[in-house]
Amino acid sequence: MVFNSLVFLGFFLIFFTLYWCLSKQKVLFQNLLLLAGSYVFYAWTDWRFLALLVGVSILNFYLGIRISRETNTLYKKLYVYVGLLQGVGGLFYFKYFNFFITSFKQSLAYFGMNVNVVTLDIIVPLGISYFTFKTISYLLDVDKGKIKASTDLVVFCNYVSFFPTVLSGPIDKGRDFIPQLEKERVFDYELAIDGMKQILWGLFKKLVIADNCAIVVNQAFSSYDVLPSSSLWLGVFFYSIQVYADFSGYSDMAIGVSKLLGFKVMKNFDYPFFAQSIPEYWRKWHISLTSWLTEYIFTPLSISFRDYDKLGLILAIIINFVLCGIWHGATWPFVLFGFVHGLYFIPAIMKGTINKKKKTDLTKAFPSFGELLNMISTFLPVMLTFVFFKSATATQAFQYYGKMFTKTIISMPAAFPLYIAGFVGIFILLEWSGRSQEYAMKKAFSKFPMVFQLLFYFTLLATIFVFSAKEQQFIYFQF
Repeated sequence: MVFNSLVFLGFFLIFFTLYWCLSKQKVLFQNLLLLAGSYVFYAWTDWRFLALLVGVSILNFYLGIRISRETNTLYKKLYVYVGLLQGVGGLFYFKYFNFFITSFKQSLAYFGMNVNVVTLDIIVPLGISYFTFKTISYLLDVDKGKIKASTDLVVFCNYVSFFPTVLSGPIDKGRDFIPQLEKERVFDYELAIDGMKQILWGLFKKLVIADNCAIVVNQAFSSYDVLPSSSLWLGVFFYSIQVYADFSGYSDMAIGVSKLLGFKVMKNFDYPFFAQSIPEYWRKWHISLTSWLTEYIFTPLSISFRDYDKLGLILAIIINFVLCGIWHGATWPFVLFGFVHGLYFIPAIMKGTINKKKKTDLTKAFPSFGELLNMISTFLPVMLTFVFFKSATATQAFQYYGKMFTKTIISMPAAFPLYIAGFVGIFILLEWSGRSQEYAMKKAFSKFPMVFQLLFYFTLLATIFVFSAKEQQFIYFQF
């Protein structure tokens, strides 16, 4: 069940009506209904792993209580390690077991040792990376006293399985989301209208921008060995836009649905392609994952390596981004994707500008020449790493790179529907004009009479119906 389906529309209309009409703003009824809806949503998507989701929730609920109540430091740490072992162990088994087995076999084969190893036919549960990171951060926060352990099983299970975010985030931390579950929600008309506008914008991103970009992208990556370099550059450019529009579009829909239910979920993207440096890009891209890795991986590593000065900081950054790459998938291209982004940080570390934030005027119509140059010099290296992101193997990625840098780079690219480029151009302009807001169309045409605002929304809706391309699965569902 995905947001851009009639099945979800029917499900949500029924759920929304029951949620606000029958619960009477009683928090227990709201939470029970929300939990039932979340489990129906997850089971509809993949019923085989509903028991896993429930089991993980119950185990971590009781571990959190034991951690908060235990006075013996040794036992307290033991409960934390049990939770970490369950979370990391589950990820390792479902996502990485076969990767390490095959990599081990290939390493031995490189030295002339051939061994027979058995790989398992493992199905990866949808959303496991997202709800696992939720439970890990929750236990670590309870251990450090950043949050009190929840004593309400229904509340905690809702935090883990909240249906707008369970499949692809954002990854809210318990200290931000659990308090919202513990209090009664009252229908907020303004918040609901805002949520519907954000859902509409997310649908436009996904169905019109991302899915149409996929037409050019699929052509480039499936035929890179015969296409001119110019087509391959276009393929990578459109893939960068596709990934952003696809995932930020999902996040917008998830946040919008959450608003309709009275919840505020953390922002996941902040116009990253307008960033003027690599560190700024990662502060704006997949914010919930980046902030999670920064708090629970990078910060402890940087403290551990602080005696090595800048070398220690570089090492912490690279490890952090390699793990970021592996989080996306158990393939060498994802490892290389993370490693290269870690390398991109080295100049900023050496110059001492890693934490420097540029102050920009978000109201001006055009960027200055210097700002534009910074944006382009940031976007291009980021765009190149998306070859790793798209490729099934490292060999394919390097072959694609090799084909990008040939004399055919000045040739005419292969034909593709030009309206796609037009849509991407309009999309970038809308994003630029709305970059000071939570999402681009939050206050679109707000200074104009209501009739013009309604005309804009209906035009957007009509564009979605007319120009939606062949449906593509959300890219981040695989993670």
